[in-house]
Amino acid sequence: MTESTASEPTDGQPPRKPVQLTDVADYEDLLEEQDLVLLEFVTSGCGICASMEPVLGTVARSAPGAVATVNAGLVPDLAAEFDVRSVPTLVVLRDGEEVARFDDGFQPAESLVDALEAHAAE
Repeated sequence: MTESTASEPTDGQPPRKPVQLTDVADYEDLLEEQDLVLLEFVTSGCGICASMEPVLGTVARSAPGAVATVNAGLVPDLAAEFDVRSVPTLVVLRDGEEVARFDDGFQPAESLVDALEAHAAE
């Protein structure tokens, strides 16, 4: 899911495709640029995670905020910070604070868009 990286300039606008966060610094940079973020924690070889890729692409194009993916195995400090116990785990952040969480498997785009829209106006 390396469609984009967090280091690409966004001019404060959310990227319209998911970004891959490869370390804690990428995460911190994203939070500095974006008020609303959907983080997806995945691991290599996770079938459900792979099936979420097109869903996250849809969400990134249609919802407010940024969409980012973190490989929990490669960035364990961030996974531990969010107490990730299963993958995929999706976390909605508003101003760096968790406001919604989905940790029960595949999520349809509509559910994720609704969660982002609900917290966009705060």
